Amino acid sequence: MSTSFSGFDMRTAGPKGRDVRVYDFRRPHRASKESLRTLEAMYERLTKGLESWLVSRVRAQAEVRLINVEQFSFGEFTLSQPVPCSAFIFDIAETGMKGVIDIGPELCTYLVDRLFGGTGVGRPLSRALTPIERMAVRSVADRCATLLEDIWREYVTLDLNITSFESSPEMLQVINREDPVLVANLEFRTNTVSSLLVICLPFSVLDRFFMASSRQLLALHYGSEVDREAARQRSEAAVRVTDVEVRATLPTFRMSLGQLAQLKEGMIIPTTITRDAPILLSTDGQERFRGHAGRVNGKLAVRVTESCIPDLPDTLSLPSA
Repeated sequence: MSTSFSGFDMRTAGPKGRDVRVYDFRRPHRASKESLRTLEAMYERLTKGLESWLVSRVRAQAEVRLINVEQFSFGEFTLSQPVPCSAFIFDIAETGMKGVIDIGPELCTYLVDRLFGGTGVGRPLSRALTPIERMAVRSVADRCATLLEDIWREYVTLDLNITSFESSPEMLQVINREDPVLVANLEFRTNTVSSLLVICLPFSVLDRFFMASSRQLLALHYGSEVDREAARQRSEAAVRVTDVEVRATLPTFRMSLGQLAQLKEGMIIPTTITRDAPILLSTDGQERFRGHAGRVNGKLAVRVTESCIPDLPDTLSLPSA
């Protein structure tokens, strides 16, 4: 039987026609397919919770999606980190173990700019965060730690507390480089920014989860109908309290360049727009509703009269090949 030990690649069948399976002793497979499906569902919950929180925090349209959940050695994890990195290290109470939440440079730049009043557009930082910038970005790491505790609560009790910060991947002293870790890769995206957010947990604190059978995992994750309804209501409540910027725009009108050049502070511009002219309401540059201007309790208001969103067809026709 011919074998190749480069990457443990054995391409021929073993004795009596049995297939030989590849096994990497440095990174043994501990997560079954059922476990991975459950993990992806768990981290999808974390992703949606983080997305709604970030949107309300930066007050702009943004998307957070889960790329994958994978197993690595801690040494491989550190090699994949950018230099410099923005790694927040957290202690896992009563275990003596630590984990890492690393926030990509593009997201750090966007957060710092938005939280300090900017537009969020700028070149990614190529240096370590300053103490003030670190405090602004840490709010995201704290939120991730809270959501991480929540999604693991049904399986493993995790009490996480962020204790330190590191900007050099080589200086991350969390666990042994050969020890396996569970790594979740999340992508943060806006119209102008795309960045990674990585969450690293040591496998040793998750033994109870990986020792459970697939049936036990499904029962723990999906729960009863009452539990699923309660989870749905919590998600709906989180979405409903998210703030969205709405713009009300008057109809356009024309004026000469001469009139424009004579404008001064305090002057009144004759627009010839009638009082019942339609007002256009938009969010994130997309037209949503039309209405009319008015007042409610002495404050300016807009009464919505019609929707600008077209009704979706009952069936979608696919283009012919």
